[in-house]
Amino acid sequence: MRIEIDGQRFDAVLETEKSPETCAAFQQAMPFESRVVHVRWSGEGVWIPLGDMDFAVGYEDATAYPAPGQILLYPKGKSETEILIAYGNVHFASRAGTLAGNHFATITSDLDKLREVGVATLWEGAKTIRFED
Repeated sequence: MRIEIDGQRFDAVLETEKSPETCAAFQQAMPFESRVVHVRWSGEGVWIPLGDMDFAVGYEDATAYPAPGQILLYPKGKSETEILIAYGNVHFASRAGTLAGNHFATITSDLDKLREVGVATLWEGAKTIRFED
């Protein structure tokens, strides 16, 4: 899978063994385009707020502490549906408290550039993002 954030390209793998239903649902939505903003409560990450969007998946391989490069899908519950991308230390949370999201993909290249994009998002605002096969 390829991910482009604000003109920077990253290679990523889908975690099909750990989160098969989430991966299948996300693949059906690809190519997926949106905007990322910096997280509010979670630390060093960016997120895509998706409101009431329903990927029709439950929890699988869910974590509140993703490593840099890990991508989570929070499939609704006590907060809105969202995708989170960690670029550094993250404790996934919302105003409702700690959240656990499905680890469905991992960025495998240029984590130093991912950090640069994350910090730029913090200081400059929203960036475009595109996921494709």
